[in-house]
Amino acid sequence: MIELRPELKAKLQNLPSSPGVYRYLDKTGKVIYVGKAKNLHRRVNSYFNRVHPVRRTNMLVHHIWDLVTVVVNTEEEALDLENSLIKQYQPHYNVLLKDDKSYPWICVTKEPYPRVYMSREKPNRAARFYGPYPKVEVARALIGTIREIFPIRSCRYNLTPESIQSGKFRLCLKYHLKSCPGCCKGYISVEDYGKYIDEIKQILNGDTKQVSDYLMGEMQRLSRELKFEEANELKRRYLLIEKYRAKSVIVNPSIHNIDVFTILRDDTAAYVNFIYVRNGSVVQCLTLEYKLVDADSDETDAELMSTAMREIHERFKDRYDKERVRETLVNVVPEYPLEGTDYIVPQRGDKKKLLDISLKNAEQYRVDKYKLMEKLNPEQRVTRTLTRMQRDLHLTELPRHIECFDNSNIGGTSAVASCVVFRDAKPAKREYRSFNIKTVEGPDDYASMREVLTRRYSRLLDEGQELPQLVVLDGGKGQLSAAVQVLDELGLRGRIAAIGIAKRMNEIFFPGDSVPLYIDLNGETIKVIQHLRDEAHRFGIAHHRNKRSKSQIHSELDDIAGIGPKSKTLLLKHFKSLKRLREATVEEVAAVVGAKRAQALKQALQSK
Repeated sequence: MIELRPELKAKLQNLPSSPGVYRYLDKTGKVIYVGKAKNLHRRVNSYFNRVHPVRRTNMLVHHIWDLVTVVVNTEEEALDLENSLIKQYQPHYNVLLKDDKSYPWICVTKEPYPRVYMSREKPNRAARFYGPYPKVEVARALIGTIREIFPIRSCRYNLTPESIQSGKFRLCLKYHLKSCPGCCKGYISVEDYGKYIDEIKQILNGDTKQVSDYLMGEMQRLSRELKFEEANELKRRYLLIEKYRAKSVIVNPSIHNIDVFTILRDDTAAYVNFIYVRNGSVVQCLTLEYKLVDADSDETDAELMSTAMREIHERFKDRYDKERVRETLVNVVPEYPLEGTDYIVPQRGDKKKLLDISLKNAEQYRVDKYKLMEKLNPEQRVTRTLTRMQRDLHLTELPRHIECFDNSNIGGTSAVASCVVFRDAKPAKREYRSFNIKTVEGPDDYASMREVLTRRYSRLLDEGQELPQLVVLDGGKGQLSAAVQVLDELGLRGRIAAIGIAKRMNEIFFPGDSVPLYIDLNGETIKVIQHLRDEAHRFGIAHHRNKRSKSQIHSELDDIAGIGPKSKTLLLKHFKSLKRLREATVEEVAAVVGAKRAQALKQALQSK
């Protein structure tokens, strides 16, 4: 175990559990290792929590000074991004993928009679490339299955109409095995052969259902014929094809040289993520943060996007001087666009997925930043949340002490109310209180709310206890009006703010205002209010359930002085019911509980 820098330790604790790629940097900022992970948090932390049996790995860990991560959607995308980053940085501690060898592609040539084969070459315009494929076995299984379904050639002859007409080629064994239609002799037209190629392209684009159905049918046929070894081989191919996923978003030969910019904003800052795509590979991923003066800053997202783009172009000036980018993917079109660049907001397809990955990385940067701040200063998050609530709810002071009330009854019976207390936006469960409604008969929620609030705040005033800054009523304008009436009577209207929450969570009612305020459903204010209401419901229902259970097992014997639980049990066990107990003589009852209790019991039952 080595001693880690506090900054690196905090980064390790806040890593997401998403797929992605991580880069280790030394003290000079040089990339010394690039790796992929299905779960970034688990994988990266595994380097630092033990001594490794491989000396090279221990040396790597000793030289790690910082790390950078990129979040993607799937493990396959992480694998493709790792490939491109290793080739770019050539890290010292990476062994694989530093040479020209890469992940396999499936190539469909552009010839009169196209060939279909596996290649590790970089995609070029001389052919159509599909992939890359995370495992070579998947690519081989797919090609093998395609050749079983479609009679396509595998030779490397340059088949032009002139060469075929000259008769310079001879038929090979594959023609006689009926796995090739005899292209070299012109036995099949270019148009008919092209139909096979069109179907193959459809399969390579991700529609593998035809291949899977064929393999399943052949597998069942061979099983019926008791050819289990051949069936097992087809089963292996079938499972590989089922695991195969559509082509990667990160490395796509159809996406050449483009930039990707996305902007995300909250109350304190704007985050602009930049992805640098060259030759179908991600070369750079960077997130910039811009502090905002306040949440209602005059700077629009479009203006901030323009600022970020100019800063990025300045940072990578050498690259942009050598090559011109004509297409930029954005989620917000910049206020001041650069000349000669088309700005596109994609709605679907691979470019939309690339834009989503950029947004995901901007969001992850924001989450990591706040997690790190909370680790270093836990009070900061509380203050930020309370400040947001104060602004959203138009309060005069921070709502450090909040109380929420909720009524619970069934047709007016077993009526109860609950009061939950939050301090610094967190439940203070020791201060929760439950109330049995005493003065209200029938299902009258407004009167019940008046009774509970009067009892609660009269007692706090009498005992000189701290009053809340905010009272939340679970209900609409009716409950809020009842609360305002009580606060006026107790002289607390100016000292305690009150709001009502309707059934729709983002509708907040204020005293004297018939139009509700609508709050952002993704904001921290609504999350705290939701937590308050959920706690009030839970606590109130639990108390109501207990009270209802007790009322259902209540007996007339419980109200008679001198008859305790033990005597009650003896009487019911002996007489079986209250009816038989009423009909019994004093002497019969005295034989069970004694003469004194029997006399008191008979008098009480007769009076009732």
